[in-house]
Amino acid sequence: MDLSKVYVLVTAYNEETVIGEVLSKLYRVFQHVVVIDDCSTDQTGAIAKKHGAFVIRHPINLGQGAALQTGIEHLIRTDAQVIVTFDADGQHRVEDGLMLAVAVLKDEADILCGSRFLGIKSSTMPKAKFVLLKMAALFTRMTTGVPVTDAHNGLRAFNIRSAAKIKITQNRMAHASEIVSQIKKNHLRYKEYPVLIQYTEYSISKGQRITNAINILIDLFFGGLSK
Repeated sequence: MDLSKVYVLVTAYNEETVIGEVLSKLYRVFQHVVVIDDCSTDQTGAIAKKHGAFVIRHPINLGQGAALQTGIEHLIRTDAQVIVTFDADGQHRVEDGLMLAVAVLKDEADILCGSRFLGIKSSTMPKAKFVLLKMAALFTRMTTGVPVTDAHNGLRAFNIRSAAKIKITQNRMAHASEIVSQIKKNHLRYKEYPVLIQYTEYSISKGQRITNAINILIDLFFGGLSK
C-alpha cells in the first residue's frame, strides 16, 4: 500500500515531554507529519521541527478544534489524499492510525473513526470518564442521527474530498461532535474501527481529565443552542 499521499495531522499544546517520541513512532510508518502548535509556551514546536515535522504555529491559543481546522485548510492545498488526525499526548497507537489510513485508501469509507468501545478495552480508562464518554456518544447519536459509538476519539482518517467539506467552528472539545454532524449534513460515508487508547498518568493529567469530559457535554449543549 502506497502511503506517500497520507499526511498525519497532529495538534499540540505544551507537549514537549512526549512530542518527540510520538513523532519518532509516526515517522517509522508515515512520510508526512504536520504539527499545529496551538501557541505552546514550551518547546513543543521546536522539538517537532527537530524531528522533521512541518510546523504551523498559532499566535494565540485557540483550542483543538481550531487547530484541526488550520491543519485541514493547509493540507487540502497539498498533494495529500488521506489525512490522519493523531493526538500529541501519546495515547494513540501508530498501528491503529495505519489501519484507518489503509481503509480510506481502499475506499471503505470517506471518514474512518477510531472507537474505544468496539471490542478493544482499555484497563486504564477511569470509570467516570467511561460513563461521560458514553453519554457524549448517546447525545451525538440523538442530535446527528449518525450511529457513533465513540464521538470524541481524536484518531480518525478521511479522504481529501471529505476534508474539504469539513468546516470546524467549535474551537474546543465539542468539535468532535460537530464533525459527526457534518458527516450527516454532507452525506459522507462513515465507518468506525476498534482502536486501543493508551491511558497513561501523563495523558490523564494532561488531556484526559474527567473535567474535560464534563466540558465536552457543556460545549455540546451550548453549541447546539447556538445553531
